[in-house]
Amino acid sequence: MGDIFEERFRHYDDAGRAIIRKAYDIASEALKDDTRYNGAPFFEHPLGVAQIVEDEIGLQAECVAAVFLHEAVLRHPEVDIKSAGFSSDVYTMTEGLTKISSINPRDTRLEAENYKKLILQYSTDPRVTVIKIADRLEVMRNLEMFPKTSREKKVLETLLLYIPLAHQLGLYNIKSELETIYFRFADPEHYRLVTNKLKATEKDRQKLSEEFIEPLKKKLDLAGIKYKFKVRTKTPYSIYKKMQKQGVPFEGVYDVFAMRFIIDCDCDVKTEKELCWKVYSYVTEEYEPDTKRLRDWITNPKPNGYESLHITVKNKENAYVEVQIRTKRMDDMAENGHASHWSYKGIKREATMDSWLTSVRYILEHPGSVPKEDLPEQLSKDVFVYTPTGDLRVLPEGASILDFAYMIHSNLGNKCTGGKINGRVVSIKEKLKTGDIVEIMSGRNQKPSADWVNFVVTSKARSKIRQSLNEEEVKKAALGKELVDRRLKNAKLEFSDGLMAEMMKKLHYSTVTEFFAAVYDGNVDYNDIKSYITEHDAMVAQQIADAKAAGAAQNQESMKRWTAQNTGSTSDDILVINAKDLKGLEYHMARCCHPVFGDDVFGFVTRTSGITIHRMACPNAARLLESFPYRIQKVRWAETPSSGSFQTTLRITSAIESSVLNQIMEITSNFKASIRSFNVSENQRNGTYEILLKISVPSNMELDKVMSQIRLLKNVIKIARG
Repeated sequence: MGDIFEERFRHYDDAGRAIIRKAYDIASEALKDDTRYNGAPFFEHPLGVAQIVEDEIGLQAECVAAVFLHEAVLRHPEVDIKSAGFSSDVYTMTEGLTKISSINPRDTRLEAENYKKLILQYSTDPRVTVIKIADRLEVMRNLEMFPKTSREKKVLETLLLYIPLAHQLGLYNIKSELETIYFRFADPEHYRLVTNKLKATEKDRQKLSEEFIEPLKKKLDLAGIKYKFKVRTKTPYSIYKKMQKQGVPFEGVYDVFAMRFIIDCDCDVKTEKELCWKVYSYVTEEYEPDTKRLRDWITNPKPNGYESLHITVKNKENAYVEVQIRTKRMDDMAENGHASHWSYKGIKREATMDSWLTSVRYILEHPGSVPKEDLPEQLSKDVFVYTPTGDLRVLPEGASILDFAYMIHSNLGNKCTGGKINGRVVSIKEKLKTGDIVEIMSGRNQKPSADWVNFVVTSKARSKIRQSLNEEEVKKAALGKELVDRRLKNAKLEFSDGLMAEMMKKLHYSTVTEFFAAVYDGNVDYNDIKSYITEHDAMVAQQIADAKAAGAAQNQESMKRWTAQNTGSTSDDILVINAKDLKGLEYHMARCCHPVFGDDVFGFVTRTSGITIHRMACPNAARLLESFPYRIQKVRWAETPSSGSFQTTLRITSAIESSVLNQIMEITSNFKASIRSFNVSENQRNGTYEILLKISVPSNMELDKVMSQIRLLKNVIKIARG
């Protein structure tokens, strides 16, 4: 441990290192036998937090000492730190951190303002708040070691508590990193899409920045302006939020990255403004500006103190670039926030430090609403509640006690008579709020009533209520199905799901239950079913014969068309691919992600199988782009899709309701898509169907139509590409 100490904490003077050493030794001894979830020594946690406090925020030595002492007494209350002779500030911060650790997010209803109020009650030193944010950053950096349930809670707490708090306190770099980690765990599919796009376009950005600065170098040097030129890429989460807000793809976000001029000059307001505007004039002389996108935060700084000139310009290739112009002082404030002014870097800035600590205190004492732009839209509409054992459950806004009961278990919902919210007895109609602790009460003689459907909001609750109310019809349907199955087996005929869906549509039955109940009642004749099957089988047999007859000629024509489109040289080594007759050619679609015509894709040159086409959102894309950049082939689709088709897989989670299966098949048949396989399994624990649907589609546009319509079904909970 001694070697570790000597390597770290080298920025402090001898007195500061002595304070830290004393606390370090107490904590290392107290925690020597403790381990983390992955089996590593627990002491790694306070050590990591201490380094964030030192290197990334720049707090004093007393704050680092408080980190070590807090972890020691939190896990081992018997440890005596009072006799160690630390200053009152160290003890105050240690006590405050320990009290804050006792806060259960349920007590705050996961609201940042309530959380701040509790922090204020538990500590009189505002530095405690900043240390707590550093603690959360270390946890998020090691989130993978935690169990799934614990991980989900920490991701949610970080989104609703720590990200807004870091933003409001001016800890911008920490806020950005927390957002990125949150994004990676909360929405891995879109995280992969954005990060892989960034990797794939990295060389293009580098080339663009080099070409951009070249004509400006001479002008700036002749003017005697000392500057640093940086290229700053937005965080994946910021890019994705902009994509969602503007309704555009990755390529439609103009300010994915920005060219930044950081001017080195004296901290004189007049000099700073003059130099910034001079650089602005050089940039707009060389490149065409979009004056509508000019943001002058030098003349009128933002309320949080942000100062910079922003302008969007267009280069000779008509590419739009955001340019930021600021001084070194302004950049320091923008990058590190207020905390940048009370670091220990060679100069004691006690006055500035006190000023910033006062601002932290003011923010905590005068809570305002958390900015909506800091929360994803979907999450801001959800309600997060807990079971009495502490398990987290997420329900849609407006959910009631009854919705919660059905989420736990269908039988509990059917027998629900009411519940308790935070110990208070309420009716089944009571609406839930984020942070509530919910307990369900049930009665043996309770049965669902028709009016229940009118106030529940979850699809599972509705479907289970209707299922119970229609129990008699279900019994008749079972008898009707048994009758049909027995007779079809004797006739050696198969009534597939797809064929059943077609016949139900023709006869205007919306659910399988209604259909087979009609068979039992005699409203649908078995002989009509038998005739429908035999006619369909005859038609399919004829189609197969016709397809075989035309197959050879069609394949020959497709090969000619592909060769005409894809031979010869293309600019920038781009491989142009179409959507037809891929078999036997020089490229094929990756089985790991099943690309579809129109998807964002790239080519990977294999050693033996030609070029494999992957989606940018493929789980393997990041590894291929990073490890084998020399084998990456730029790819674009032909201008228009051909008559070919692509197979892809959809994974659908829905409430257990038989009608949803028919609705999915009906939706698929309404578009240019055909079902290749349809597998359904029941998840009794969650009360859901897990559906694996393999379909063929001509393009991702048609696939999006199918997915969007299926997503709108009231019983569908989730749909994603496999």
